[in-house]
Amino acid sequence: MNSKDIRQSFVEFFTSRGHRHHKSAPLVPQGDPTLLFTNAGMVQFKNFFLGVETPENRRAVTSQKCLRVSGKHNDLENVGPSPRHHTFFEMLGNFSFGDYFKEEAIEFAWELVTKGWGLSPKHLFATVFEQDDEAESLWLRISGLPAARVIRCGAEDNFWAMGETGPCGPCSEIFVDRSPSEPEVPFLEGSESGRYLEIWNLVFMQFDRAEAGTMTPLPRPSIDTGSGLERVSAALQRVESNYDTDLFQPLLAAAAERAGVRYGEHEERDISMRVIADHIRAVAFLLADGVIPSNEGRGYVLRRVLRRAVRHGMRLGLEEPFLGDLLTPLELTLGATYPELAATHRASAGTIRAEEEKFLSTVAAGARQVQEAIESAKRDGLRRLPGEVVFRLYDTHGLPLETVREIAEEEQLGLDEEGFESALAEQRERSRSATSELQGAQQGLGAALRADGELPATRFRGYDQHRLEGAEVLRVVRFQDGRASAAQSLESGQRGALVLDRTVFYAESGGQVADLGRIASSDAALRVDAVHKDASGVFVHQVEVLEGSVTVGDRVDLSIDAERRLATERHHTATHLLHAALRGVLGEGVRQAGSLVHPERLRFDFTHAAPLSDDERVRIERAVNAWARESVPLQVRERPLQEALDAGAMALFGEKYSEVVRTVDVPGISLELCGGCHVANTGAVGPFVITSERGVASGVRRIEALAGEQAERWQRDQAQRLMELEQLLGAPSERLVEEVTGLRARLRELEKELTKARMQLMTGGGGEPEDDTDQIDGVKVLVREVPLAPGNELRNLADVLRNKLGSGVVVVGARGEDKVALLAAVTKDLEGRVHAGQLARAMGDAVGGSGGGRPDFAQAGGKDPARLEEAFSAARASIGSQLAQVEAGV
Repeated sequence: MNSKDIRQSFVEFFTSRGHRHHKSAPLVPQGDPTLLFTNAGMVQFKNFFLGVETPENRRAVTSQKCLRVSGKHNDLENVGPSPRHHTFFEMLGNFSFGDYFKEEAIEFAWELVTKGWGLSPKHLFATVFEQDDEAESLWLRISGLPAARVIRCGAEDNFWAMGETGPCGPCSEIFVDRSPSEPEVPFLEGSESGRYLEIWNLVFMQFDRAEAGTMTPLPRPSIDTGSGLERVSAALQRVESNYDTDLFQPLLAAAAERAGVRYGEHEERDISMRVIADHIRAVAFLLADGVIPSNEGRGYVLRRVLRRAVRHGMRLGLEEPFLGDLLTPLELTLGATYPELAATHRASAGTIRAEEEKFLSTVAAGARQVQEAIESAKRDGLRRLPGEVVFRLYDTHGLPLETVREIAEEEQLGLDEEGFESALAEQRERSRSATSELQGAQQGLGAALRADGELPATRFRGYDQHRLEGAEVLRVVRFQDGRASAAQSLESGQRGALVLDRTVFYAESGGQVADLGRIASSDAALRVDAVHKDASGVFVHQVEVLEGSVTVGDRVDLSIDAERRLATERHHTATHLLHAALRGVLGEGVRQAGSLVHPERLRFDFTHAAPLSDDERVRIERAVNAWARESVPLQVRERPLQEALDAGAMALFGEKYSEVVRTVDVPGISLELCGGCHVANTGAVGPFVITSERGVASGVRRIEALAGEQAERWQRDQAQRLMELEQLLGAPSERLVEEVTGLRARLRELEKELTKARMQLMTGGGGEPEDDTDQIDGVKVLVREVPLAPGNELRNLADVLRNKLGSGVVVVGARGEDKVALLAAVTKDLEGRVHAGQLARAMGDAVGGSGGGRPDFAQAGGKDPARLEEAFSAARASIGSQLAQVEAGV
C-alpha cells in the first residue's frame, strides 16, 4: 500500500465506526502557550481530555501534522543517521472522549492491522504496562496471540502522562517483526536493534494524578492512540527504512540529482541526503502554517532546521541555494492531502532562498574569521579553540556552533565547548536581568492595581460612541520616583493610572494604538496619555491630573479625541483592504506578520520573499483605491469562532481566540477576526498611497502607507517637490528621469577620472615600484605612505603595486585626522615564508588598533595616525622575523 492509501484506509476505518474526522490542526498550537509545536495527535483535543470543553462527538479520528525538534521530544540530531527519526511526521490517531475504552480500542487496532492492512498475526507483538492485568487479558482474548508475544513493560515505556499532574494511564504498543524469516530473538533485543518495530501506541487514560502522586480513577476514561504514518508505510511496503518509502524517495531522488550523486552508494552522503529530505518537509509545513525564520521561538527552530539542511547540502558540494527545488516533489507526495503546500509554494520558495543566501554568505564570511582564529590558536600551541573565541564567532558573526566545530575539526582542532556554554550563559543572564527589570516594573503596576483585590474586566463601550458619562473610578495608582503604588486619590500635577468600570478609550492591542483624550468630573480635569489592557481584560488609563483631584469611587465623564480616532479607523480599515490586495496580487500564501495602525500612518508586515515590483505595487495600490471608491459598507458582528473560520475569516497564527469572536467583513473583499475600530464604509479610506516597501527580516516585507487626509497631504507634498525639481533642473516632469540619469552618468565618469588620477599619484606616476623598495634577507619590500582614500582604492593600489613588484611584499599606509589604515600584500611565490596576516597584526598593535587577514592579503587599522612610521617599522621587523624562522626551520 502506498502512504496515501494507508492514511485513507485509517480514516475510513474509524469514520465507518462512528468517529468524526477532524482535519489536522496547524503545527502552531492554537491557544496553548505551553507548546512550541503540535507534537502529537491529542494536542488539538487537550481541552476535551481535561474536561474543559465538551465535544460534539465523543469519537474522533485524525491524521495530524507533528513536529519534534525541541524540548524532551527533540529528535533533531538523530535525524539522518537513524532510519526512523524525523522532525516532521504524520500521526494517525483515533480518540475516545469518555466513550469506549480498552476493549474497543484493542479490537479496533487489531482488526485494522491484521484485516485492513494485512499484517500476519504471526509477525506481531503487543506490549502492556506491567501492572495492567486487564489489558494483557484483553490482548490474549481478542488477538489470540501466545502469552510470549504479549510483553509486560515498565512505566518508562508503557505509562503515559499529560504532565506532572492530571490525566494519565497505562499504554499498549503494537510491534511488527521486520525479519520474520529469521529465528526469533528476545523482545528487548529485537526492539532495541530495530527488528521489532513499533507501529501503534494505545494510551488508556484512566487516572487523575495529584501533586502528591496519588492517582484516582477518572469518571470518564478516554482513549488516545498514535500510529506514525512513516513507520506504518515502512512496515507495509516491506522496506528497511522510513526513507525507502514513497514518502521520501521522490525527495531523496531530487536531492541526489541536484548534488550529482546517487543515493545508497556512500553512507555519509546518504545521511546528508536523508537530513535534507526530512528537513524540507519540516521547513515547508512550518512556512505554510505561518512561521517565519527569526532568532527566537518558533522562528529560531525553523531557521535552525533550515540551516542544518543547508550545511548538509554543503557537504554534498551544493554551494548555491537548492532547498526550494524540493518543494515540487514534496507537493507530489503530500500536496493532495495538505493543499496549503501548493497555496504557499511561491512565498515559501522565496523565503527559503533568502534564508539560504543569507546563511551561505554568513558561512563564507565567517569561515575567514574561523580560519584566523584557528591560525591564532595553532601559533599559541592550543589544541582547542577557546570558548570565548567560539562564542564571538557565534554571537558576532552568526556562525552556528556546529559549523565552527566542522571547520575546526578539518584543521584537527577541538572546541572549548564548556567555555562557550559559560559565555553563552553569561549573555543569557545579562538578557534575563534586563528582562526581569522590565517585568518587575510591569508587575509593580499590576500589584498596585490589585492591592485591594482582583478587578472585574472593563466594559468597553467605544465602538460606536466617543463620549461616556458617569463611569466609576474603581482603582487609583500613583506614579512617583519611578514606582507605582496604590492610592486613594491623585492631586493636580500628579501622574498615575485609573481603572474604571466602563470606558470608551480603546486600549492598545492588535496593532492599533490607544485612544487619547480627557477624563473630567465636577472637581477634576485629567489628560489620558496611554491606555493598555491586561490579560484579565482590565483597561488601565495612564493620566495626568491637570486640575483638581480624582478619588476612588468618583463618577467621571470620558471623551476621546474623535478626530484622532477617525484617522485611526481609516488606517485600520485600509490595513484590511491592503491585506486583501496583497493576497490578490501576490497569492494566497501571503500572511500577516505584524502591523501598526496609527492615526498618522499604517505599517503592515507580511510574508513574501522578494521586493514588490513596480507593477505589483501599482496593482496593490489601485485595488485598495478602487474598493475605497465603491464605498462598501462594513459588517461587524460577533459569532462563534468555528463559524467565523468556516466562513473564511482570516486569523493570525499563534493568536488565542475566545469561543465567540468579533469579525470585520468587507463583503466580497475581506473577512478578518478583529477587535479593532473601523470606519462605517470603505469610502472613508481613500485616497490610499504606499509610501515605502522594504524587507525587515528574512522572508518578511514591510509596507508603510497612508489613508484619507494623511494621504492627501502626502500627495500635495509630492506635487510640490515635483514642481521644485522642474524649476531646479529646468525640465518638465516627463523629462526629469532622463535629466537625472544623465547627471548621474556624468558624475560616475568624473569619479572614475578622479580615482584614476589619485591612483597614478599614489603609485608614483609612471615610475616603477623597484625605485623605492628595500631588501630584507633577499626579499623585496615596498613600504609607502599614500593619501587617505576609500578602502577599495587602497586595496586596488596594493594589488597594483604587488603585480608591478612581481615578487615581494607591499605595505601601504594612509592616515586621516583620527585614524590610520594599513594594508599588506604578499606575492604568491612568498606564501609560506611571509604571512600578510601576521604583518597586519603587528602594524595594528603599533597604531593602537588591530589587524589580520589571509596569508596573501591583510589589513589593519588604528586610532593613532602619529604612529604610522612605527607601524611600518613593525612590519619590517615582522618580515625579518618570519624569514628567519623559515630559514631556521622553526
